[in-house]
Amino acid sequence: MVTIAYQGEPGSNSAAAARDLYPDGRDLPCTTFEQALEAVTLGTADLAVIPVDNSAAGRVADVHHLLPETGLSIVAEYFLPIHFDLMGVPGTSVDQVECVRSHVHALGQCRKILREGGWRTLVSDDTAGAAREVAELGDPRHAALAPPGAAPLYGLEVLRAGVEDTPDNTTRFVVLSRDAKLPRNTGEPMMTSLFFSVRNIPSALYKALGGFSSNAVNLTKIESYQVGAGLKASRFYVEIEGHPDESRVALALEELLFFCSDMRIIGVYPAHPHRAQENG
Repeated sequence: MVTIAYQGEPGSNSAAAARDLYPDGRDLPCTTFEQALEAVTLGTADLAVIPVDNSAAGRVADVHHLLPETGLSIVAEYFLPIHFDLMGVPGTSVDQVECVRSHVHALGQCRKILREGGWRTLVSDDTAGAAREVAELGDPRHAALAPPGAAPLYGLEVLRAGVEDTPDNTTRFVVLSRDAKLPRNTGEPMMTSLFFSVRNIPSALYKALGGFSSNAVNLTKIESYQVGAGLKASRFYVEIEGHPDESRVALALEELLFFCSDMRIIGVYPAHPHRAQENG
């Protein structure tokens, strides 16, 4: 039985993603992303399931800063449809609510109902934790925005269901392992994730990325980070479509290396079917 670490409490979206991916796995809830990744590094867990992007709220803060330092590799990705219910203690009515608790990203994904209610908000460590806090308070003035599965888990009552701003709200998760091997190139759609650094000189990034364009390699994501406290070097996180053993990808990476001070591939993994649906 594999042990799956994730940030959050039982009933959170991360817990749902872990259960969807590994229904027979053993859950290891962690307080922070750093603790979840460290559990895999230390061998307490076999895998970590970590959110990286949300279609409504954007990038999940801190995750990409942590990944380069862990030594872990991305071995899979998963797209989870996100739904939130407004929930409170049994017998509560919406009119009684004065304060809504949830994770900062959940609050950002449910702005419409928060604006309509005019409620005060409090940030919790995660969505399921917000539901637990409301249950422990037992106060009808407090409600939580949490995934539907959290209400029965913590004995709460759903006051309003499906309150996310957009019906196609989706979070992308990645699965990280400490013992990853490069998968074979079978011709199936693959993704490659990598970090690289360029010197702080004119056109450095333009030249570094030129090989992807000239070799028809599609970049699906590029993000930049400052390295250390100074402003002289930047680190970039890139995701591309393709496998490093494909000739066009190999040529693009070879050209990238020519203009970089360092480059490291941190994951080669199957493209999730959700990508084909988005493009189709």
